[in-house]
Formats: sequence, C-alpha cells, structure tokens
Amino acid sequence: MLDKLKEKITNLPESPGVYIFKDTGGKIIYIGKAKSLKKRVQSYFSRQLSSKTQAMVAKIADLKYIPTSSEAQAQILEAALVKEKQPQYNISLKDDKSFPWIKITDEEFPIVSIVRRKVKQGNDTARYFGPYTRPALLRQAFKVLRRSFGFRSCRKLPRLPCLYYRLKLCPAPCIGQINSRDYAELIKEIEMFLSSRYSELLRRLSTKMQEAAEKERFEEAAKIRDQINALAAIGQDRAGFTSVDELEDLKNLLHLKTLPRRIEAFDISNISGKEACGSMVSFYNGSADKNNYRRFRIKTIVGVDDYGMLREVVRRRYSRIIKENLTLPDLIIIDGGRAHLLSAAREIKQLGLDLELVSIAKAAENIYIQTKIKPVNLKSDTPGLNLIRKVRDEAHRFALAYHHLLRKKKTFKK
Repeated sequence: MLDKLKEKITNLPESPGVYIFKDTGGKIIYIGKAKSLKKRVQSYFSRQLSSKTQAMVAKIADLKYIPTSSEAQAQILEAALVKEKQPQYNISLKDDKSFPWIKITDEEFPIVSIVRRKVKQGNDTARYFGPYTRPALLRQAFKVLRRSFGFRSCRKLPRLPCLYYRLKLCPAPCIGQINSRDYAELIKEIEMFLSSRYSELLRRLSTKMQEAAEKERFEEAAKIRDQINALAAIGQDRAGFTSVDELEDLKNLLHLKTLPRRIEAFDISNISGKEACGSMVSFYNGSADKNNYRRFRIKTIVGVDDYGMLREVVRRRYSRIIKENLTLPDLIIIDGGRAHLLSAAREIKQLGLDLELVSIAKAAENIYIQTKIKPVNLKSDTPGLNLIRKVRDEAHRFALAYHHLLRKKKTFKK
C-alpha cells in the first residue's frame, strides 16, 4: 500500500459517511458507506477477504470520503453516487433486485413509498431510487424525508384527510389542500434530495423563501426556512469528498495565485430597502467554518442601494481584519454581477489590500473576475463552480435568515 494512501486511511474520521476507492488512473472502482469511515476502510486491509474483494483492494491507489450526519444519510448518498458513477466493483449493489427501493409513481399526485423490488414492466412509468442495502437505515432516512417535505402514501385518495395530514406529514391532495402543480414541485424537490443534488435543492428553496417573504406570506416563508435549515447540514456533508478537487479546480479555472483554502463570501438581503442586512460566511478547505460567520445590519445606507450596502459591509469587515491583525482570505466571493464585484473591489483597494475577488450572477451563474469585462463561463458540472455555488448559497441562506429575524423583531415591537 502506498504511504500516501496509508496516511489518508489513518486520518479518516470515526464517523458515518461514504468512501470512494480509485485506481492509479483516478477512476472510481468502488463506493461504499460506513457507520465509522476509519474502521470500515481499515477492515479492507486487515482481514481475510473474498477473491473478488482481494482483486478490488489490489487496485486501490487513492480514496476520497464524504462525511454525513448519519449512517442512514450515508446510504442515500451511496446509492445516488453508485447510480451516477457506475463503479466496476459495485455490481452487486447495481444489479441485485432483492434490495429495497424508493418508488415515486407517475400520476397527478404521485405516491412516495418503499418497495421490495424494482419492477419496470409494461406500462410502469414510476421512478425508482436506490437500491438501498440496509432496510432499517432506509426507513430512518424515509422518516427524515417525510418530515422535511410531506407527501402522499395512500394507494387511493380518501374522501377525508388521514392521520398523516394531522401530523403535517402529508399536504392532503385528497381534500384539495394542494393543487397538482404545487405537488409536482414538491415531488421534484424530493427527487433532488434522493439524487443528492443538495446545492441545487437549497438554491431552489432559498429562492422560494425570498419570494414568499417579499409577498408577505410569512408562514410559508418560515416553513421553507425550516426546510432549508434541516437540509443545509446534509448539503455540507459532501465537502469532505470534494474539497481538494474543488479547490484545485477553482485555482486553475480562475488563475488564482494560491489555493483558495480560506474563502469568504458576501450577500445582501432587503425588501425595498427595509430591514437591510448583509452576511459573510467563511469556508476553510471547502467546508463551512461557522465560527467565523458574521452578520451586518446596514447602518449608513437609506433606501434601495445594494451596491452601497455591499460597500459598507465589505469596508466594515476588512477594516476590522486590519485593525485586529486577523488572517485574510485567499478568495472573496460576491453574490452579484460585475458591478457588484467592482464595488467591493474599490473598497478593498481603498483599504490598501490586494485580495482575489470574484462574483457570481444569479440568473446564468456567470463568474466575473476583475481583469475581464466579460464573464467566465464554466461548465455546470465543474468542481470549481460547484464550490462557488455552495459558498454563495450558504451566504444567501445566512443573509435571508438574519433578514427574517430583523423583520420578526420589528413586527413584535409594533
């Protein structure tokens, strides 16, 4: 075994997650889940193995891992990654029809359920997710899914709402509490979750929450906020696997001087200039560093002026960094277009600092850098862009949460 691989195994955490074995060419050959990543991976090199497993172990040259919040979450992530990557040695997981699946039927109000077999015959147009090798873990994950979203499980729509509706685990299409269009949106979000498209799902929910707040549908916004908070940790679980790849990819794509280990990102949140605030989130080695998050209530800007608010927040953040002689970030990400980027860059320059800045526009997700007028178009699946999205989404979520808090405090004061 290579010394580098030995060191990686020694440094694995004793927590749940997914491990990924690669060969000398960097190709993924096996994906597995574990209650303890360290113990499970070590077991491949310290016990009697079957001939098939021995052949796989002989090809292992590198490994990555994704820590998760639970073993049940690891199982969902494992199944999604196996389906996406199709590793050579996951044949039993891909082909064995005896493992349970999550099935979503194809009808006006789809049913979400756990089934024992994947049956794709005749006119069966249902979508299947899995298979999942541990039924007990799947049931745990299914409960989390239901608490977060709520969905129909009855085979035939009843005339009266059932217990699941009273427990807030079903939106009750049976009595018209939700229309087919909104229910379809709900199902789409469930499919994103089951496909481990966490960043995309969080962006979608954040947009919905902001729209609800702007239309003063505060109860709906609060419900979506709770969904976001429940799912945010899951999305961050993937950082352990992708961090190194993302950081190196981002450095190369944007021609950064150094590897962006410390990243800080800014976002502004307000409705027509009211209760305006800003957020700054901090990431280290691709993972959220929540101890270094900061919130800013806008003090010097009146009315709608996102650029002025951004300049204030950036000025306050880095003036303090200079005053207290704290560590500067390797990269700053601004939520916005080129004008937002240049506004922040001017403040940085006036403070006498030389820092790398980029911005990401919401609509087309174009990346802007200071040295180019036109945006840098990155492919949607590049690790570097995924990292920028992840940091941007977290800054957006954090700003919205603070904005909601300020609005709530103002309401109670009346």
